[in-house]
Amino acid sequence: MRGIFSPTARFLPAGVGFRVPHYADIIATRPAVGFLEVHAENYLGGGAPSRQLETLRENWPISIHGVGLSLGSVEGVDRDHLARVASLVERIEPSLVSEHLAWSSTDGVYLNDLLPVPYTEDALDSVVRNVSIVQERLRRRILVENPSRYLRFVDSAVPEEEFLAALVSRTGCGLLCDVNNIYVSCTNTGGDTRRWIDALPAAAVGEIHLAGHTANIAGDAIILIDDHGSRVAPPVWELYEMAVRCFPHAPALVEWDSDLPDLSVLIGEATSADRRRMEALSEVNHAYAA
Repeated sequence: MRGIFSPTARFLPAGVGFRVPHYADIIATRPAVGFLEVHAENYLGGGAPSRQLETLRENWPISIHGVGLSLGSVEGVDRDHLARVASLVERIEPSLVSEHLAWSSTDGVYLNDLLPVPYTEDALDSVVRNVSIVQERLRRRILVENPSRYLRFVDSAVPEEEFLAALVSRTGCGLLCDVNNIYVSCTNTGGDTRRWIDALPAAAVGEIHLAGHTANIAGDAIILIDDHGSRVAPPVWELYEMAVRCFPHAPALVEWDSDLPDLSVLIGEATSADRRRMEALSEVNHAYAA
């Protein structure tokens, strides 16, 4: 347990990832979510998407979640792409800006995936350089998200959570703690989920992500896929409750990107996140009072 939190203290309710098919329902029903998160790359070209985003920001705080800055690239950040993201950030003035600890471009070619970074000192130097460039251009701290992992690099000498803590220490960035990704990664490649969370610098965690995953079974092997296409799984909820106790200040965000349900289902997941958060924090307070 990292500290005590008053159950009467105000906190930002859980947010949801905004997807265009939900736009009309969101405008019509104005759900009581804490914030909306959008992928930056969907709003760099103007037009109807940008107009929708301008309307949404009039009623909810906006979190901008990048998928294309390629923070793990040894070639460095694409300055033109960063300039477009910076223009979006200046226009929208989001409450949070985040990106993934991954790489997705090489030789000017963008790959439709978030590819893993080896956890080595050389890779850390590259990520530190890229995060520093991004933060200087955006003139704000960004949150860096832990990715889902499906394999281990032989030469990854630094545990992922220690890699992230070192990144915070050297750049002053924050962390986006994706508990679904932690569960998926530790199931696929080994690791203790609870020790993983406890090793993060608590003050640096500025947001918690929740999402669904699916299991692929091949013989005796089970590989979890972070597909954001279902409800949050029970073991991920349990991990979320631990994360809440460690990072009581961090708002939660429910992602759902494929097989989109009705908006009411997504809002129900966010409501569950708020309820579980308050129950977890109440347990912390009772433990301290005993």
